[in-house]
Amino acid sequence: MTRITALATTAAILTATTALAGSQTPLEDPMKSGMWDYHQENLLGDPAVISFDDRVIVRGPAEAEDTVNVPLLVDATAFDDVEEIVISADYGPIPHIMTYYPGQAEAKISLRFKIDQATAIRASVRTADGAWHVGSTYIDAAGGGCTAPAAAYANADWYDKLGEIHGQIWPASGRARMVVDHPMDTGLAGDIPVFIIEKLDIQNDAGDTLAHLELKEPVNEDPAFTLYFDPATMPAALHVDGRDNNGNEIEGLLTASETH
Repeated sequence: MTRITALATTAAILTATTALAGSQTPLEDPMKSGMWDYHQENLLGDPAVISFDDRVIVRGPAEAEDTVNVPLLVDATAFDDVEEIVISADYGPIPHIMTYYPGQAEAKISLRFKIDQATAIRASVRTADGAWHVGSTYIDAAGGGCTAPAAAYANADWYDKLGEIHGQIWPASGRARMVVDHPMDTGLAGDIPVFIIEKLDIQNDAGDTLAHLELKEPVNEDPAFTLYFDPATMPAALHVDGRDNNGNEIEGLLTASETH
């Protein structure tokens, strides 16, 4: 083989490889957002290991009917080595919504959050090799969700219920649902400081952490989450342990039959 032929063959292989990779992880932002370049560096770091990937599924409503309770599903179960999922809003006053470390849970989570205007919503998934895979969706909204005061303050007994956990697990499907009573104040409503749950750990009876959630201001009031596990290994009960930024402890138990 001549040197010219060898170079031509190498170039053809590289072109084909690049085209194949591009079909799975395009470099161009599918949302064409003016804020993504800025946020990806602040949230994720080195952009050399960030790519858009349609294997990361992000599902939400086309338009937010309730801007303080926008449902979202993130599904990265196409990967078997997910270590971290960062969920963010490009045009949110506080872009970082939450970070999820699935651990022994599946790389899939449902949640609700506040939205302040029409924006791209991202789920950035870090796999064991350190690469980030980014999925996106676009949600239209009239706005104001992040600046509205919590509705809890209308009830005189709101503090007595602070940190209470409601929910259940369904072992046959590997699903766990929980709601935590908390105002989740963003600090953007007048004269109301930031007051949020900072972390929630999902543990088994032995105290081993199966999944870890780090919440930020845009998570909705009375945060609601659905987590997913392998039914074959899901415990009969899940312990929830956490705290808010004022030092209040959060503890609860999820079982298949009742809520504690």
